Amino acid sequence: MDCEPESPSCCGSDLYIARQELAVDQTTAFAYHERPGCLSRLTPPWENVTVEHSDQSIEVGSRVTLKTRIAGIPLRWKARHVWYDPPNGFADVQDSGPFAHWHHQHRFESLDHDRSCLVDSIEYRLPAGWIGRTLGGGKARRTIEAMFAYRHRITRDDLQLIADYPMQSKTIAVSGATGLVGDALCSMLTLLGHKVMKITRDETGDADEIAAWGKPEEIKKFEGVDAVVHLAGKPLVGKRWTPEIKEQIRESRVEKTRALCEGLAKLENKPSVFVCASATGIYGDRGEEVLDEDSATGDSDDFLPSVAKQWEDACSPAKEAGIRTVHTRFGIILSPDGGALEQMLLPAKMMGGKLGDGKQWWSWIALEDALGAIVHCIATPQVHGPVNFVSPEPIRNRDFARTLGRVLHRPAIFPAPKFALRLALGEMADDLLLASFRVLPKQLQQSGYQFRFAELEDCLRFYLGKHRKPSQEVPA
Repeated sequence: MDCEPESPSCCGSDLYIARQELAVDQTTAFAYHERPGCLSRLTPPWENVTVEHSDQSIEVGSRVTLKTRIAGIPLRWKARHVWYDPPNGFADVQDSGPFAHWHHQHRFESLDHDRSCLVDSIEYRLPAGWIGRTLGGGKARRTIEAMFAYRHRITRDDLQLIADYPMQSKTIAVSGATGLVGDALCSMLTLLGHKVMKITRDETGDADEIAAWGKPEEIKKFEGVDAVVHLAGKPLVGKRWTPEIKEQIRESRVEKTRALCEGLAKLENKPSVFVCASATGIYGDRGEEVLDEDSATGDSDDFLPSVAKQWEDACSPAKEAGIRTVHTRFGIILSPDGGALEQMLLPAKMMGGKLGDGKQWWSWIALEDALGAIVHCIATPQVHGPVNFVSPEPIRNRDFARTLGRVLHRPAIFPAPKFALRLALGEMADDLLLASFRVLPKQLQQSGYQFRFAELEDCLRFYLGKHRKPSQEVPA
């Protein structure tokens, strides 16, 4: 029998309430929160929080343990679910952790047959009585505001994908599932109600994993898979581009992709769509030229255009077998969890500025749009061939540095000279940091994809917790 939510009863407690309208019905909204991985998906990237243990349930009695740090001190936050009433809501309380009292109630209200409202109500009290409230009350409130601004936007936008792309549950195989995009994609797809099978290097015996480059019989596990998203490839950054590293980069993309596509082509029940990673590096350094999917690719003698072109050509067996094939030409993917933005944060906090003369164009995309656009490509039959995964607003490097500095409240004063970048990184500096890619997402826009983040500052404030979403609060 379900317990009723514990009623607020602690003197001196504060109460925070935030509401978010959702573009799905009450039952769908509740189901999203009940699926495994929801807590990790909704944890803000700027918070030093990891899920140490979870019962993967929100039913009464289920528990979760988070690891975090407060003022540099390691801390475990243990919570227990105390109310479960689908699709109306659920609640959890803190058993031990940073608060003297914490009670979080999630309620779902029906607005009409295809809209609902999520209401998060948090009653909390800081330790040390009035001293704790005086010294830490403002900080605690700001932290909670930023956290729920993030959580509600992720929830709203994820569920908007369900409304925009009303697909039946699909089985989707994903390679590169431990990478920045792949890990987040697997989490999102699961929360949207799809079954995810991870493509791995080695056989594990796990029914939800496929060793695509193992024994030939492993390819049979792709029978009945609806879509394949191939993101695996050796990272471009991390080591200087020696001839050996260049060959590893090429082989990890070209040869592995060709082998996978040849296997898919032999299936009796082939996937309907094959989405394969590519990169805007295929265009080469083009200065001020505005580029879209109809633009010519770069010089085949240059490393990045050559590898990217071979990478896309390696998909030919799938395309020739009648599998709709999409080449996702990624620009700079922004997320503080990894990739370029993570590397830029420390220099920016130290007032670092432009790279070289800063005139080069950077074409970027928020991680959330990279994920949403992949869902769009899977669900939109007319999308095929090259698709630029970039925001509609490319920006010069110097303006990127100024925008990041403004968000972090740091002036972008100290430039990184070209000679220093080349000395430190070699050829990689010219191809990745100093090259100019002014690329537009023509295919995505023409096929109806709605960007979550078209403007850089909005994107950075969201990911770095610098924007507070207006919310309805009730004072204690």
